[in-house]
Amino acid sequence: MGRRTQAERDAMTTEIGFALFAGAVLAGAAYFGVTEFLPDVVGSLRGESVLDLLALAVTVVVFVAVVTIVLTRFRRATRPPGQQVPGPGRPDPAQPSQPGRTNPDS
Repeated sequence: MGRRTQAERDAMTTEIGFALFAGAVLAGAAYFGVTEFLPDVVGSLRGESVLDLLALAVTVVVFVAVVTIVLTRFRRATRPPGQQVPGPGRPDPAQPSQPGRTNPDS
């Protein structure tokens, strides 16, 4: 890949900032939800340490998931059309054509 322009670097910086902010906000909401609403729904848990560990685990998972999703979507959106990632049902764009064949089933 060639050198990035200043606009591309700025867009990437902005997207990273947005991903971190969105991850922090949603992780905070998940922490609040686990610590405030879960005891009301489930009833009293055996120990507060169990609730704290559960809240911490949910917070970390939500933060990592949101940041990963936002940055993955940004990367796919900025990739040129010829460089799409091959997936199920999509041929590899780097695959050379097969001369003499007009139909993939032939």
